[in-house]
Amino acid sequence: MGSCCTPDGSCSTDAGEAATAVADTTATVYAVSGMTCGHCRTAITTSVSALDGVVSVDVDIAGGLVTVTTGGAPDDAAIAAAVDDAGYDLSGRA
Repeated sequence: MGSCCTPDGSCSTDAGEAATAVADTTATVYAVSGMTCGHCRTAITTSVSALDGVVSVDVDIAGGLVTVTTGGAPDDAAIAAAVDDAGYDLSGRA
């Protein structure tokens, strides 16, 4: 199925569908404590990225923020559990 996709991830056969998928994503920012280094960023990114529906994860160590982009509404409980499993504390949405 990848044959219709261009290197930048867009689809050459149905641009309308690709645009819809992008429009349906939701970015949610969470406050997370305990992050101090690149290892923290990797641990949280790996744990949260494994969840169904997660498109991307961006960790701001200095700000104590984790931005999770999901396809549709985020599952706050699952994201909190994934952050907890990685060894950090999600205190809620920022």
